[in-house]
Amino acid sequence: MTTPSALERPTGVPVVWRLAARLVLLPAIGLSFLPPRRIRSVLGLARRGAAPATTARAARARSAMCAVSLRCAGPKGCLPRSLGAALLCRLTGAWPTWCTGVRVVPPFTAHAWIEADGRPVDEGVPDDYFTRLITVAPMSRPAP
Repeated sequence: MTTPSALERPTGVPVVWRLAARLVLLPAIGLSFLPPRRIRSVLGLARRGAAPATTARAARARSAMCAVSLRCAGPKGCLPRSLGAALLCRLTGAWPTWCTGVRVVPPFTAHAWIEADGRPVDEGVPDDYFTRLITVAPMSRPAP
């Protein structure tokens, strides 16, 4: 027997953010099929010249991705959701810290998320719930 569940999709996301989220959705899904080192390389290039994202901007980007895609809103959509949110922030001139890692409490579970100001954005878990394995943080100084 299965338990019915419904995904909660954010409401009230402005049309401009929804359109921008649709623009980055396919590249985000495409990136999610690449090996981790390639993802890190591509994101390392994408972050160049961007300012660190604020928590509000990162949360807006994450909500927009969940609003336009059931895959991103779902429990197994963390990788395309985090990639899309990072790319969406980049479209606005900012860059969050993109992270992948594992849960610190059993059972082992891999996860991908974005952070702003050193804290996970809208994950609903304590700050130390995940251990970071790969991060792509904003650059501390502009690229030459």
